[in-house]
Amino acid sequence: MLEEFGPSLFVADGPVVSFYGFPYSTRMAIVRLAGGDLWVWSPVALNQHLVEAIEALGVVRYLVSPNKIHHLFLHAWKERWPDARLFAPPGLARRKPELHFDAQLTDEPDPAWKGEIDQVIFHGSPVMEEVVFFHRASRTAIFGDLIQRHPPAAMTGFKGALMKLDGLVGESGSTPREWRLSFLRRGAARLARDRVLAWNPQRLLIAHGECAQSNATAIIERALAWI
Repeated sequence: MLEEFGPSLFVADGPVVSFYGFPYSTRMAIVRLAGGDLWVWSPVALNQHLVEAIEALGVVRYLVSPNKIHHLFLHAWKERWPDARLFAPPGLARRKPELHFDAQLTDEPDPAWKGEIDQVIFHGSPVMEEVVFFHRASRTAIFGDLIQRHPPAAMTGFKGALMKLDGLVGESGSTPREWRLSFLRRGAARLARDRVLAWNPQRLLIAHGECAQSNATAIIERALAWI
């Protein structure tokens, strides 16, 4: 079910999915824009309860993926709301041409949400680049996979131990080590990080793990210190 995360910002948790055999929780965010339209980030699996809650909130107009691996449920959402515009992060339109994206995200917000949601791309990795957003009304920074804070209690067994070694568990969670190493041009990533910190976010919303209702700027600075 949808829960209010901040002013005009809502979240819903989806099912756990397997990523190369590792368990990953899923989470989506919805911003109700000033005109009442809904901006949906990283959609999770649909069910009837979620559909009813969303339609009571407003009309889905924009479907946004933060990086090229957050696409599992986009097709189902596009089928349910065919008039919604679909926005691709760098690399995803080439990877999934069958999704028929309407536009590709850049470092500047689309006119539809400019003034309400800011964004910046973490450039510098040939493997994957991520678009990070900032919802002004709730002062929330929204991250996909760049910051992961999986709950320690759920990280059991051999795979859980590997995720702990990778620095993805608990309050000190960060970015997967192999992804960090792929940032060959860290100057570009530093510029993006500095822009996020300049937003001075209060809240942190992430797809995988524990979000934060306060102290977000310090959490982000610590999590991305590797850059």
